[in-house]
Amino acid sequence: MSSAARDASPAGDKPAFLRIDDVVKDFGGGAIAVNHVSIDIAQGEIFALLGSSGCGKTTLLRILAGFETPTSGRVLLEGRDIGGLAPYERPFNMMFQSYALFPHLTVWDNIAFGLKRDGMPAAEIGERVGAMLKLVQLERYAKRKPHQLSGGQQQRVALARSLAKRPQMLLLDEPLGALDKKLREQTQLELVNIIEEVGVTCVMVTHDQEEAMTMATRIAVMSEGKVLQIGAPGDVYETPATRFVADFIGNVNLMEGSVEVDEPDHAVVRCTDCTHYVGHGITGTLGMAVGVAVRPEKISLQAAEPAGAHEPHNKVKGRIKELSYFGSFTVYHLELQSGAVLKISESNVARHRESALTWGDTAWASWPPTAQVVLTQ
Repeated sequence: MSSAARDASPAGDKPAFLRIDDVVKDFGGGAIAVNHVSIDIAQGEIFALLGSSGCGKTTLLRILAGFETPTSGRVLLEGRDIGGLAPYERPFNMMFQSYALFPHLTVWDNIAFGLKRDGMPAAEIGERVGAMLKLVQLERYAKRKPHQLSGGQQQRVALARSLAKRPQMLLLDEPLGALDKKLREQTQLELVNIIEEVGVTCVMVTHDQEEAMTMATRIAVMSEGKVLQIGAPGDVYETPATRFVADFIGNVNLMEGSVEVDEPDHAVVRCTDCTHYVGHGITGTLGMAVGVAVRPEKISLQAAEPAGAHEPHNKVKGRIKELSYFGSFTVYHLELQSGAVLKISESNVARHRESALTWGDTAWASWPPTAQVVLTQ
């Protein structure tokens, strides 16, 4: 069984609240937007569909909302097939990237709009809208129009409107895409806190890996209509299932090589510029082509050749071609003998470092036998 298949069960082995069962969406002409996707989502999860533009994540979200009909497969909510339900019949609410607020209505009326359409009594509407305003901390802004609010405040109004009808599931399409980076980072945690306080199950679509890692309890990484891996953010980052996932989530050094040693407690992989001693077996075939992924923060950089316990593996010499200072850390680009570049990220724990390595210096990179992930796909 593949890693993606193993990880498809909801977190904590809870029963599936929403089941996406072998869903396909074929637009014809070879354009298969969603390609046999199966995912189980537990009640109360914040689940992220993550991938680059055109990977099928938005089409899958629109299938859940009822705006698209799958070519085959089923969507089940608490065991009930909801494929025949129109969007307005589904106990879902969808929040779009544009927020779609009514510019001529106040914040209060925007939140109340769906409740009024449902014929809810006025007193109950007032109570519900008041609760939503308090939840998103916008009570002082109830009489303002959307154009009088900041981007983050507009986003919270859209969220309050989506939650006002108490949906069983909240669908978010690039919920923070319209915000600048600093405001987006601040709003991510606010949004998670609100969703968790309400207890609604959430499926969100994003192309921003940091957003998915910050907000989601689990992530499905998609490419070309397929789900490549599902897991908690830390699991997907630390143990990617494929080269694509390793490269898409965070920064990574990917080296191609072949297996020279494969024992139960260790393996050795020979790459162009170095050999890797890996602290576990691969259970592959000697000579098999594999990829080795090493995250930049797992690598140490120093001027002198390091003496390691697994000589002569897990180290390589090069010349510092570039370096970028980011305040809390510095990224070095070490040019190796083959011309390949190794990225190393080092924390700046001291304000001033003596004998700091700089452009043009010769340096050695090294890493422990637990740093690598060996990839066969």
